[in-house]
Amino acid sequence: SINWGRVAAQIVYYFKGYFAVTSNNSQKVSFAVPSGNFGNVCAGHVARMMGLSIDQLVVATNENDVLDEFFRTGVYRPRGSDNTYHTSSPSMDISKASNFERFVFDLVGRDSAQVRALWSKVDQGGSFDLKGTGLFEKVSDYGFISGSSNHQNRMQIIRQVQQQYGVVIDTHTADGIKVALQHRSPHVPMLVLETALPAKFEDAISEALGQLPERPAPLKGLEQLPQRFEVMDADVDAIKAFIVAHT
Repeated sequence: SINWGRVAAQIVYYFKGYFAVTSNNSQKVSFAVPSGNFGNVCAGHVARMMGLSIDQLVVATNENDVLDEFFRTGVYRPRGSDNTYHTSSPSMDISKASNFERFVFDLVGRDSAQVRALWSKVDQGGSFDLKGTGLFEKVSDYGFISGSSNHQNRMQIIRQVQQQYGVVIDTHTADGIKVALQHRSPHVPMLVLETALPAKFEDAISEALGQLPERPAPLKGLEQLPQRFEVMDADVDAIKAFIVAHT
């Protein structure tokens, strides 16, 4: 999700969601986004900068809470693989958010030299702390707020949503709903971005609901289909040539 083309395309989600729940352009809407690499919620940030009337951008993390730590404390402290948890919302098992730099660029007044100085600390395995610099106090001006979720929370939310609405959600969406429920404001709709099909996480859904999620037709019997693959050396030119020859 570091590719700008992907981030730009995701901006559309926020306009689509906004117009789906409002009747005029003066109304505010909040969005809760399951977040690991900060790509999708960065698109929300850009939408807000473009003028979309977003109240809060709720950054929802799992146990790998490097983003939640920053938005709570001002400390951005990426962790190594030894300190990254393997969770039941694995797409968020990220401890160094590659799109986060884009938001900090705006936060520091688009001062690229300052961003470069901050990330030089990160690239050397360190961290930075914006609390007390005046910059951390500006974070709220961009609408960001955050929270984290754990496996028990995810299981509870999956059951709750299924019981109340008859809808089966995946584990990442459950992270988003759990944190969204903590940050609702009166008379402001809160939209939670769904991030994956529950069928991709059968073990977790089975644990939460005692049954497997329904598979979309194209995924039924997938394990029984022939597997086609090529074993190749770690050679960039050879891989490029293979892709060209087979596309």
